[in-house]
Amino acid sequence: MGKGTGLGLSIARQIVEEKHDGKLSCYSQLGKGTEFVIEIPIGI
Repeated sequence: MGKGTGLGLSIARQIVEEKHDGKLSCYSQLGKGTEFVIEIPIGI
């Protein structure tokens, strides 16, 4: 615990946005929590 590299969110953003042409959003409210939204387009 507490010994990460700090790169997780950066890598997640790179995968979602650059590899899948998607969008990664973060919404945070102090004392209420944080929500991460991952949007990946699907080809039909």
